Amino acid sequence: MNVTVDEDKCCGAGQCVLIAPEVFDQRDEDGIVILLDARPPQERHAAVAEAAAVCPAAAIDLTDRA
Repeated sequence: MNVTVDEDKCCGAGQCVLIAPEVFDQRDEDGIVILLDARPPQERHAAVAEAAAVCPAAAIDLTDRA
């Protein structure tokens, strides 16, 4: 799994950080997403997929690892 985020789309809701804190964080000044791990291990895939699904701004994109 490859994870990318679109900071321009991010609204700072923070759901991704609550669901997958090992993969996502937020900037202190504005709450915009910070991607900590663009290729998370298999055991985190379910949480990352959930975070992407609940993102209100659809700022998280997931692709299969090549």
